[in-house]
Amino acid sequence: MAVLEFYFDCSSPWTYLCFARVEAMVERTKAEIQWKPVLVGGIFNKVNEAVYEQRANPHPVKGRYYVKDLQDWARYCGVKIGQPPVFPVRAVDPMRAAIVALDEGKLPEFAWGVFEAYWGDLKDISQPDILAEICQKVGLDPAHVAARIKDDDVKARLRQNTEDVIERGGFGSPTMFVNGDDMYFGNDRLPLVEDALNRG
Repeated sequence: MAVLEFYFDCSSPWTYLCFARVEAMVERTKAEIQWKPVLVGGIFNKVNEAVYEQRANPHPVKGRYYVKDLQDWARYCGVKIGQPPVFPVRAVDPMRAAIVALDEGKLPEFAWGVFEAYWGDLKDISQPDILAEICQKVGLDPAHVAARIKDDDVKARLRQNTEDVIERGGFGSPTMFVNGDDMYFGNDRLPLVEDALNRG
């Protein structure tokens, strides 16, 4: 069975687009998916600092196209992507909570909840009450999650995933690996990932 490792951060709109299609693709290819929550800010700080400069001084022509491109993709993927008033958002707690959701067997539902709350409903996912609301919605105990995200082991696992993807050559979210070392970056590479999984 082919294995897909999916390194992701819910604060990225392009990751949302990829996430919206990855489960169906995994089902089609009969692959195994391994969810790897990361902090994309931690990745940018180490290996892709140019992102901050591009955000601060976007190219006017490219910037206009970016907005159109994102909406074209959102329509294609069947999701709603707005402009959250808090961007970039501090995603540490939601991504630690994703580690907890993984342990509880609820990772996809939880990640969907975070993506929809942030990009669809434009809520500040860094706020404890919003996180509690998402947990409640997907059947996770908000008090248990709030306690667990403070645990050293949860913090360490998120940090380790982030360091791992950097060490393996990743520079953003989503980063995917097929069968160990075959790396793909970005929402638009999903057809290539599917081809690689089919080849096994």
